[in-house]
Amino acid sequence: MPIVVDIDVMLAKRKMPVGTLAERVGITPANLAVLKNGRAKAVRFTTLAALCEVLRCQPGDLLRWEPQDSADLQSPDDGDLQDLTRA
Repeated sequence: MPIVVDIDVMLAKRKMPVGTLAERVGITPANLAVLKNGRAKAVRFTTLAALCEVLRCQPGDLLRWEPQDSADLQSPDDGDLQDLTRA
């Protein structure tokens, strides 16, 4: 998946155990594990906001995009841009 979750990095920087983060955010340790291991299909903005509040960070400190292959780096062709502007 091209979205990488860096919760472990922030936990290490804050010297906070996973269980403490889960408790303070108000989610189960199992759900936090799904999120931090990159297995989550979605994250609620309220959960993301709570993570940022507890860890004192920005969403970009927790989530980043990495291309899977060279196709992800290509810009859309002119036809795609024209279709978007017509909507």
